[in-house]
Amino acid sequence: MNPYRMAPPPRRWVPKLSPWLVQMTRGHRRKRALRECQLTDIDVQNAEVVRQAVDAGQGVLITPNHPTHADAYTAAAAADVCGCPFYYMATWHVFDSKGKFGQWVLQKFGVFSIDREGTDLEAVKIARGILQKKSQPLIIFPEGEVYHCNDRITPFREGAAAIAMFSARKATRPIVVIPTALKYRYVEDPTADLLKLMDTLEESIHWRPRPDLDLPERIYALGGALMALKELEFLSEVRSGSLPERTDFLARHILTSHEQQHGIDSHNKTIPERVKELRRIALERIAELDEDSGSEAQNNIHNMLDEVFLVVQLFSYPGDYVIEKPTVERLAETLDKFEEDVMRCYSATVRGRRQATIRFGDPIPVEYSRDRTAISTLTSRLEEQVQQLLVAMG
Repeated sequence: MNPYRMAPPPRRWVPKLSPWLVQMTRGHRRKRALRECQLTDIDVQNAEVVRQAVDAGQGVLITPNHPTHADAYTAAAAADVCGCPFYYMATWHVFDSKGKFGQWVLQKFGVFSIDREGTDLEAVKIARGILQKKSQPLIIFPEGEVYHCNDRITPFREGAAAIAMFSARKATRPIVVIPTALKYRYVEDPTADLLKLMDTLEESIHWRPRPDLDLPERIYALGGALMALKELEFLSEVRSGSLPERTDFLARHILTSHEQQHGIDSHNKTIPERVKELRRIALERIAELDEDSGSEAQNNIHNMLDEVFLVVQLFSYPGDYVIEKPTVERLAETLDKFEEDVMRCYSATVRGRRQATIRFGDPIPVEYSRDRTAISTLTSRLEEQVQQLLVAMG
């Protein structure tokens, strides 16, 4: 997964959508999608669902899964087919990684920043304004991270559903959420390059490459070795049990140790929710530190952030993902994770040409409710429907 700078955002970036510029750069975007992400084709399915909602004057929120770093190109191509540009909510780190011109382009393409680790009320206000007043749809990725899981949803965070629900509270028009699935397939076999990457990964932990084993066996052997190293670091022992059980135990152990230090009650909270709370506390502590603060205090906070990021990495590995169905896509996705996490590569190398498919589901009308469970219920419904779309896509 991409490690990113944990700090308060340096500024805010608001959307300055230019439909003219979006239209004029259509050909350029397709060339970049091929060059940077090896996307040879983008198949947009059920685009009429979006067009009908927009034509009816509804506020439209689109909630796709987030399997790859190519998703922005896929969404933009879908917007071309739908006949109207989209707005996009993105972490401020996306802007921070660009120069001034790149930031300007993102804003002109309807992208605006959010501080995911804090309570960014201004970004929420912008999103609500789009749903209540703008004629273009808004895209929010409820998974919150790129998880490299093409076939399986990582639990959705509740932020997107909450924005839709509270937008409906004072809206003068209907608000709908459209569950949407993104899926990628290789159109040329990347196995030779995957085997080379596997050799490199094994050598990175001082193993001799094992070409005599099947690739899934090598992946699980490497995963077990890496897990053992982390168990020794944090638990002083290597645990028995399946890889998914060990991964879950270590993630929860790390979170619990920091929560106890800060007096946090994590009962009934998901791992992403627990991670967000600890990051929020860490960022508050960073803001409170002054020049007289000792290096030990600073190191403690940064160590905490590093360990919480490790939890995010652990959470991103569904331990049965490859063994359940060892397709070339699942093998490649798992090795993509290893490349980013073990080799500390910012973005995994795409090792073959791919086709992207984006399918829009049936719109879900949203009505405001005072029921405390309404947002959770809507989140679960969106998650289930996106997973159903992925399954239906084969």
